[in-house]
Amino acid sequence: MVALLYLIYVLLPGSGWISALSCHSAPGLPADEGALEAPGAVGGETQDVLREGGAGVGGVSRTKVPLEAHIMSKCPDARDCLRDLVLPVMQRVVDKVDFRLSYIGTPTDNDGVSCMHGPEECMGNIIELCAAQIYPDPKIYLGFTNCLFKDYPSIPQHSLVEDCALEHAIEIKKLDECAVRDNGAYAMRLLRDSVRRSKDAGVTKSCTVRLDEEIYCIRDDGKWKDCPKGPGVNDLVLAVEKLWQAS
Repeated sequence: MVALLYLIYVLLPGSGWISALSCHSAPGLPADEGALEAPGAVGGETQDVLREGGAGVGGVSRTKVPLEAHIMSKCPDARDCLRDLVLPVMQRVVDKVDFRLSYIGTPTDNDGVSCMHGPEECMGNIIELCAAQIYPDPKIYLGFTNCLFKDYPSIPQHSLVEDCALEHAIEIKKLDECAVRDNGAYAMRLLRDSVRRSKDAGVTKSCTVRLDEEIYCIRDDGKWKDCPKGPGVNDLVLAVEKLWQAS
């Protein structure tokens, strides 16, 4: 865990800007507030219930439906979104979707990223991105991320990360190696690319759920918003099934 702590206390400048309620990206945030700068010159519980993927009905091969959640690692709306919608849906359609977690922030002029809830959120985002990169199976990295969210104010404290890693069979050594690879440039690139992906998709609120590359529903200020097909688990499952059957 030494490598992660190095990034937290050495590479992360400033104390960051905190918002207790909404989790929106902040395009006007100064680059040195809550920012993670690019180092150098850079160009368990959930696991048990998620099912293995498989072929379509009758062995027919179908195209998996894109399903994406755009989040911030220290945002309570993201916690609620994963716990109440994304995870229950994944338990039922994990074999029918191409799932991805993406992160919301603001790219800075120095090839870094500014995170709304401060530099510790940038580090939390990196830890979760590294987990997804090393363990691409959603049963592992989504379970790990959900575990961290249970105590999201403590992210990225090493005790929380270690406990959740142990629960979901993730090697801390591998997370360390990801965090400091190329003197931190690799992890910084993961975060920057993820943030740019969210920005390119027009996403500004955590948590925004997108289905088939379109915004499906938003969790904001403790409420579900802009969910024309409904914010319920069954609503999203039916939407996924319809797209999958048509693929």
